[in-house]
Amino acid sequence: MIGQIMKTKEVDLEHYTRQDARFEDGEWWYIRPNGKRERVESHARKNTTRMFVNGKYIPKTHPLHKPGNYKALDDAWSHSEIENVKEGEVYIICNAAWPDWIKVGKAVNSEDRLKGYQTSSPFRDYEVVAILTTDNRHTKEREMHKIFSHFAEDTKGEWFKIDKVTAIKLFNYQIKEENNAA
Repeated sequence: MIGQIMKTKEVDLEHYTRQDARFEDGEWWYIRPNGKRERVESHARKNTTRMFVNGKYIPKTHPLHKPGNYKALDDAWSHSEIENVKEGEVYIICNAAWPDWIKVGKAVNSEDRLKGYQTSSPFRDYEVVAILTTDNRHTKEREMHKIFSHFAEDTKGEWFKIDKVTAIKLFNYQIKEENNAA
């Protein structure tokens, strides 16, 4: 790290990888995005209890929270453990190669799920166009599949032949309905 190995009595910082640490006033400091500084020992100690997935912080209140730094949720948990979590997101994903088709799916984290789709496309051209956060993603996905099947020209499993604008309007209507019910 910045040409030196940092070690303190409290925390071994040899593997501290943040590039925004600076040596000032005889100590190592982590510079936060807001410009404030914090001792590297303190920052590193906090990070041992935090979870990051692909650089995104996962709060301790999340049901799948497990301290560490992971590329994907599948790296932290098995697929069956992830499936047991009810809360999450229902999403619409599309690909420019099939402009008339969209997929309605569920995930704990749709951006994490999107990375899984990108591995099957050499152009990395899948995109999430709408997200609906819900307390029970399994039930909400089934509801959305029923709704979409009424409006789609054709269906293939979780894929629906429907224009993107109509799909987004259906999602927005569901969000509005949930907000009114709350």
